Amino acid sequence: MVAGGTARAEEVAKFDALAARWWDPHGPMAPLHAMNPLRTGWIAERLAARHGGSLEAVSVLDIGCGAGLASEALARRGARVTGMDAAPEALAVARTHAEAGGLAIDYRQGGPEDLPREARFDAVMALEVIEHVEARDAFLAELAGALKPGGMLFLSTLNRTPRAYLMAKLGAEYLLRLLPVGTHDWRMFMTPGELGALLRAQGLRVTDIAGMTMHPLTRRWRESRDLGVNYILAAERGSGV
Repeated sequence: MVAGGTARAEEVAKFDALAARWWDPHGPMAPLHAMNPLRTGWIAERLAARHGGSLEAVSVLDIGCGAGLASEALARRGARVTGMDAAPEALAVARTHAEAGGLAIDYRQGGPEDLPREARFDAVMALEVIEHVEARDAFLAELAGALKPGGMLFLSTLNRTPRAYLMAKLGAEYLLRLLPVGTHDWRMFMTPGELGALLRAQGLRVTDIAGMTMHPLTRRWRESRDLGVNYILAAERGSGV
């Protein structure tokens, strides 16, 4: 959930404290469990289209992987996954859970800035991460640098709108208690326009974007055109970069 040197220290401590309950689908990470099939399915579909219909041997870097929800989902589809997070307790849980499931995921402590310079991946994903990162331009530069030419970057985050404040901050944390109070700082949310501009500055082109909408009664997530609260996007590094 937190990336490394580009993340705030208080964010690292916050998510490390939740490590023991990360894989509890009814615990503090319940919204991520509910959202995970949508976001990882969305990513897998686009990667498979790029790589001949299969994720076999596709290299994926999961930045801010936490205890491995998204990492495991992509690994089970055949991808070669490297997961990175600055929170050591969360990584310990990730390693234990992957081993128990027979998954060979390479978990490393730190952020993209800690990768060897020669490390390059077919895809990089940072899901529900950038809203916890202070130095966003530096963070995105590191993500772009970890991509192979023609590689794809996947980001999901929260839009900075009044509706997102009401639903993702007040509603999810204070009214419905779907998330621990203090999980999000609405001022750190990003509009798609802001994020797109930062990506273009790093030589990345946004190729797809979609809203992620939760039904208030069933709490099931679906893809939508509504970008007003949660959204996910794909961006591509030029083949000549």
